[in-house]
Amino acid sequence: MRFYVPTDIYVEKNCVKNHAKDLLAIGKRALVMTGRSSAAANGSLIDVTEVLKAGEIPFQIFNEVEENPSTDTVGKALQIARDFNADYVIGIGGGSAIDAAKAVALLLSNPDLHADELHKVPQNPLDHVPVVAVPTTCGTGSEVTPVAIITNRKINLKKSIPHVIFPTLALVDGKYLASAKKTLIVNTAVDALAHMVESILNVKSNTLNRMCPEYGLKLWGEYKDTLLSDSDVDESLYEKLMFTSTIAGMSIAQTSTAVPHGMSYDLTLHAGVPHGPAVGYFLAAYTEVCAKFVPQDVAKILSLLQLQNIGEFYEMLRHLIGTCTVTRQMRDNFAAAMKVNHSKLDLVPGSITAKDIDYIYEKSLVVE
Repeated sequence: MRFYVPTDIYVEKNCVKNHAKDLLAIGKRALVMTGRSSAAANGSLIDVTEVLKAGEIPFQIFNEVEENPSTDTVGKALQIARDFNADYVIGIGGGSAIDAAKAVALLLSNPDLHADELHKVPQNPLDHVPVVAVPTTCGTGSEVTPVAIITNRKINLKKSIPHVIFPTLALVDGKYLASAKKTLIVNTAVDALAHMVESILNVKSNTLNRMCPEYGLKLWGEYKDTLLSDSDVDESLYEKLMFTSTIAGMSIAQTSTAVPHGMSYDLTLHAGVPHGPAVGYFLAAYTEVCAKFVPQDVAKILSLLQLQNIGEFYEMLRHLIGTCTVTRQMRDNFAAAMKVNHSKLDLVPGSITAKDIDYIYEKSLVVE
């Protein structure tokens, strides 16, 4: 058994300012990567730039990271980073900003590698400049994983790039959720839920690495009624939500994500579905199929979530994220692609069949 997370992690209120010395020690010139507006609105960008200014660290802001970041965006940010002579990258935001920061960090250390080549498997492990992650949503976990999901729109491919890029430092502060809409909190929390479920229903799951998802699922079960309610999320839960997300990230750092994540990428790429719901639509059906192989693990998951059976799991997810409608042709194309996606299928804790895959799609998506 093995458990490995090399990232230096702090989870607390006013985390960035409390650990300014750690942030300033990473490098001498920083590229700060964010989305267009959220980091400025929630105060995270101000916190980071004030620390950099006080520490006399020159920085350049790139605030054009889109949802599902593309190789084109990564290439544009890379050129700015090179022109600025940045020696480390700070990603502020959800998974998109942090994943894009990881990709830029890799390319800065490998000048012969083009952004459009990020998905090619390297002959040898590649180095990268340091990454600092400041998450502002409660689902990605990218601040503690080696994974970066990048989209190559030229070939319609959304996939994890085959490079290990753990952030050097993660600064996790729940206060950044204060400006987030309830829908965003729910969607990202569903992503965190999927991370934990998929890390347990996984051939790489073991006694040591299950400590994270089991504890995280217990926390998720404690606040699920708030997520299901019509009321806003109380600020007293912000830190708990972010903590759970980080724990969920540590979970998949050990095992990788499984089938629901593999199925989600087509929905986001071809149907424009946000990542959290795209994963969540497949989660209950995947759990139901896995109950044939590891019934005790499924029972444990349901118990931690304070659910009585799989039916309640389906109902909870429908209440949180609704349903997704696609054409029959889209669903069949997605299923055909998944049947040869061995990077995900080989992680199933049992002999999943083509019929099982069809069943997951039939139970998860509504055909128009």
